Amino acid sequence: MVQNLTRDEVKQKIDAGAVTVLEALPESYYKEAHLPGARNLPLDEVDALAPELVPDKQTEVIVYCTGVTCPNSGIAANRLAELGYERVYTYEAGKEDWTGAGLPTESD
Repeated sequence: MVQNLTRDEVKQKIDAGAVTVLEALPESYYKEAHLPGARNLPLDEVDALAPELVPDKQTEVIVYCTGVTCPNSGIAANRLAELGYERVYTYEAGKEDWTGAGLPTESD
């Protein structure tokens, strides 16, 4: 079962460097701004890209999108769980919550 994390929990995991962070939005949004170290996993490419982005199904994974009104993170996280990933989390508050708190983002 996929569990939701708070901003503080997400930040702790990112700071510890022990998690793969995935943004479940189209590439244009990802390139504009994403959480530190995040990789892009567009919703319609989960099955194709997951093995490349997260080859080890034991890896901790956090999936996020825009915010609470965006369903992409939950859909992608549930699909990852269906594909056999065992440590999948969502950050439902997403990028809006992260940037609203003044935390840094990266861009391409």
